[in-house]
Formats: sequence, C-alpha cells, structure tokens
Amino acid sequence: MSEERVSIASGEWSALIHPLGAELQSLRDGAGREFMTDADPAFWTGHAPLLFPIIGSLSGDAFRHEGRAYALPRHGFARRSRFAIAAQTPDAVTFVLEDSEASRAVYPFAFRLEMAFRLQESALFMAATVHNCGDRVMPFSFGYHPAFAWPLPGGGEKTAHRIIFEKDEPGLVRRVSKATGELLPDGEASPVRGRELALDEALFADDAMVWTGLASRALRYASPDGPALDIAFPDSPDLGLWQVPGAHYLCIEPWAGHADPLGFDGEIGEKPGIVLLPPGQARRFRMDVRVSEG
Repeated sequence: MSEERVSIASGEWSALIHPLGAELQSLRDGAGREFMTDADPAFWTGHAPLLFPIIGSLSGDAFRHEGRAYALPRHGFARRSRFAIAAQTPDAVTFVLEDSEASRAVYPFAFRLEMAFRLQESALFMAATVHNCGDRVMPFSFGYHPAFAWPLPGGGEKTAHRIIFEKDEPGLVRRVSKATGELLPDGEASPVRGRELALDEALFADDAMVWTGLASRALRYASPDGPALDIAFPDSPDLGLWQVPGAHYLCIEPWAGHADPLGFDGEIGEKPGIVLLPPGQARRFRMDVRVSEG
C-alpha cells in the first residue's frame, strides 16, 4: 500500500500521508533523517492514527445513546477508514471522511471530518475539523496519536531525552486498566518536576500516561545535543504519552476526551471529557510540530 501514500514537500523537508486513516507516516529532512516511528512490527506498526469518534476504550466496548447500545472498537473507526482527497498542492493536502451507512450503524450521527496537513520547511501544521452535519447535538472525542522517533535522529541516548511542558504540571497522572482499557479512578504522583519530564522506558511499564485537564497547550520533546520538536496543541485539554518498552518511538498524543472512566454506564453525552457539538457547527483541533536543532 505504500505506493498510495500522498507526498507533500517544502524546501528540503517532506512528509508522507496515507489515505487509509489520513495517517501521517513519515516526516523527513533533506538528509533523509526520519522523525517518525520505524513501525517495527515487533512492537507496533502504527504511525499516527486519528482517534475519532472516541478515544481509548468504552466500558463493555459500547456506548449508550438514547437507551440503545452501539459497539465501537478502541479509538473508534476513523483510523481504519479510507479518506478522500479534497484538495492538494505541492506542500499541503486535505483529506475528508463523511458518515456512511456503515458508520451510522455504530455511530448514529451525520458528520464530516476534514484533516489538513501543510508543510512549511521544518514545520508541519495539522488541523482536524469536525462538522456536525445532522439536526441534533453530536457527542464525540478527537485525538492525535503520532509516534515520533525515540531517540530522535542524532539525539543520543533515549534516557537523555526530555519532555518540557509549557507550564508546570503538578497534577496526578492517570492510567488505564490493562484488562479493559478504561481510565482508572485513582491517579499517581507525577514524575514531572516543575515543567520537565525525564523520559525512561520504565514510565510505560504500566501502559500509557494520561493527563486530564492539562495546564499546558504546548511542549518541547528534546534531546541533549540533537534536534528538538516543539509541539503546540491549543485546542486539546488532555494528553497521553505512550510506547511499548523497547520500541523506537514515543507517542505524544493531544486529546479532546479520553477513555471511559472505569465502570462508566451513562449515556455518551454524559461522559466526562466528551465534546458536545450543536447541529450545523464545527470544532477545529490543531497540532503544530516544528523541528529545530537543539
């Protein structure tokens, strides 16, 4: 399927996006350095799935709406759906996914999801816009799930890398149930010291680290002597960090929403963190990634 990927370029930089899931698969500089995951099948073959209309897992793998249950897999269906190309230039492309008979059987809402990518030299600008095309309030979540190289190319040892938040983040870190994927009720003391998180694979022995109600809307993912990624997510109040220990990636995931709290049995519109979009309106979620040398 690699021949189907859409290429955009600016200066010496290039990016590849696959229409299946509108998934970013590569971000490279002129020297051929790859800033995305190597997608080693021994760990995880994903690159940057889009999470819609849910993030994470549902209690019992289903949500309730108006008394009826609808089954949805973890992270929803967008990541396994083929998007159409709506517009394309040498340095930008916009993909579109609309509701269908198949989607309405598991998510009974009329929607349009636009996913735009624009490359400007070493900066990649991404914007997802969710439209409610129906006549009733539409509950949904949206999240990014990009897997960046860890270590960064030329960045030295993995344990020397840091996440530096825009603001102090003293809040508790949440975890998900290994059995069900639901969000556990009790948080744990944060390993963030002020604004800085020292990265180590041991942080992910209990799966993803989740922050709900994050203070920051930007962070820096940096190596000591090599490149850094400055990542902005102005529209996303939650964040996940994840990897499979031993893999060569770090997922930095801005979210608007999260998995069901453990044992949640309410209607989807009552779910903590859910976005409620009125008829005829739209919500936009940006994620900007700028690569710099240290």
